[in-house]
Amino acid sequence: MDALLTSKTVKAKMKLRTKLAQIWTNTQLVLFPLLENKIGSLPENYKQLISVLELIRIEEYMPDYSFYNGRPPKDRAFIARAFIAKIILKITFTKQLVNLLESDVKLKEICGWESFQRIPSESKFSRVFAEFSDIGLPDIVHQKIVSEFYESVLIENLVCDSTSIKSREKPLKKKGSYKERKNIANKRYLREKKGEKSRKQKQISQNLHEMLDELPKECDFGAKKGSNGFKMTWKGHKLHVAVDDNAIPISAILTSASLNDCEVAIPLLKKVSKSARHLYCLFDSAYDVKELKEFANIMGTVAIIDEHARSKKQKEEKQAEKLARKTFKLETAKDRRYKQRFSKERFNGSFKDFYGGNNIFYKGHKKIFCNSMFGILAYTAICLLNLVN
Repeated sequence: MDALLTSKTVKAKMKLRTKLAQIWTNTQLVLFPLLENKIGSLPENYKQLISVLELIRIEEYMPDYSFYNGRPPKDRAFIARAFIAKIILKITFTKQLVNLLESDVKLKEICGWESFQRIPSESKFSRVFAEFSDIGLPDIVHQKIVSEFYESVLIENLVCDSTSIKSREKPLKKKGSYKERKNIANKRYLREKKGEKSRKQKQISQNLHEMLDELPKECDFGAKKGSNGFKMTWKGHKLHVAVDDNAIPISAILTSASLNDCEVAIPLLKKVSKSARHLYCLFDSAYDVKELKEFANIMGTVAIIDEHARSKKQKEEKQAEKLARKTFKLETAKDRRYKQRFSKERFNGSFKDFYGGNNIFYKGHKKIFCNSMFGILAYTAICLLNLVN
């Protein structure tokens, strides 16, 4: 059975690479020569931008403005391409992007404007970005791209985790003192113990839209233990992402920073199921809840979760077992598969350093998520193009 699944996966991946190779060949042999004849030689970063724009084709996913009352909106598709360019060229501010478009004819032509056309003002870029945020344009395009290229691909390991997103806005002020909030949490725990359904239990029977509506999205303070073992805190949001073995993001959800990771695991898997199929989903100990295992079984996948020690005794037993396995060099199939979850760390580092994850100057959940998804969309396109090599 495993050999059959591996054979099917290899064939599907070969089909995916063939499709990507066709796009890459058309870009290299047809599009680049045409553009170079028109606007001159292209630097490498502009060639990369053209390849990404050709793969994404974000202009095909623009809203239908045919029923728009009043003056018809202009330049929406060009501005969307410009926001992709902002990520690829590592431009921090929208004002810098507008100034570069006004001075660089090559970038202007790549984004869609003719050399004689006037670039819209910075305020129009901001208004259009707000429109894209309201409809979730980059998230829609990302889901379409993933579903198109993973249509015949079976993902072997899906890795889910969260990363901090720092924002520059006023955090939500929590009502009541710490003692009062703790009493409310204790009462909720007692109600759940008596039979009232928790959020995770409700999510099993809800659709994706209902799940996302119930998740908190305000800016607040978050805390988690880093890879070095030390506790880190930040103000802002938390980005929950599911990636495959090649560190390509399949789906993403943005929530409040204080929300526990296990509260978002079921919506994340539900969102993944709309775009791609997978065999195993790998989680760290923060996701060790029975509802997640139950939902994974319903979906027909296997959830591999690092067990969370809930008492001092369990923690000692876990450490002793870990030491015994290391001493006698015992490694199970589950342990070997769990090691592959570090593809998520590769995504976190690349997204934050090179795709705008550390430079978010917008305020509000919708705009921050839109900015993050433009970065994820560009990163996904580059990863897919790298599969050709």
